[in-house]
Amino acid sequence: MGKGLFVTGTNTDIGKTYVTALMVKKLRDNKRNAGYFKAAVSGNVRTEQGLIPGDAEYVDRIAGIGGDLEEMVPYVYENAYSPHLAAQIEGNPVELPVVCERYQAVSEKYEYVTVEGSGGIICPIRYDEQVIMLEDIVKALGLGVLIVAEAGLGTINSVFLTVSYLKNQGIPVKGIILNHFHEGNLIEEDNRKMVERFTGMPVVAVVHDGDTELEIEAEKLEELYH
Repeated sequence: MGKGLFVTGTNTDIGKTYVTALMVKKLRDNKRNAGYFKAAVSGNVRTEQGLIPGDAEYVDRIAGIGGDLEEMVPYVYENAYSPHLAAQIEGNPVELPVVCERYQAVSEKYEYVTVEGSGGIICPIRYDEQVIMLEDIVKALGLGVLIVAEAGLGTINSVFLTVSYLKNQGIPVKGIILNHFHEGNLIEEDNRKMVERFTGMPVVAVVHDGDTELEIEAEKLEELYH
């Protein structure tokens, strides 16, 4: 069974999919058998072939996985809402045993599996007679978490709150990646130091706009997976 790592963000549209693609690409470019998984994705395009899970398609294309998109994402919704609301409208709510079963199938196929979350860590995945939060999926899969955050103003607060919440949930935090980083920017350089100081977690990499490679050694990236 392969090793896994869960990627969450301090907010939605923070660049999780972009960063995740770079992570999987880094591993695959260095001859690691790396794959991708996401429990639920909403806001997808419907074609003649059905709903296409856009995040999985992007990661698959950028990282060169050549995998089965349906295998990567068990629950795919059309409406661009939180998964719990999309499921209330469209049906097919997330079942935790199904997520675990599908993740296990992917992790048996790949040595390293990067699991992308939906939105930030406090995200309802199902809300009806059952309540499933995103952290319930992280716990069920037994994974540690890497946090993707904005490099700019306000990130100290959002990173600290995300790390604190994860620690309170008993979920191990593996590190932080700052997205939209600009070398020499006074605020962003200071944010890098401050989030490490206040959270006790390392900034394992920074990502600049337009990057096509993740600036981290493959061996260091591997260490984040378990």
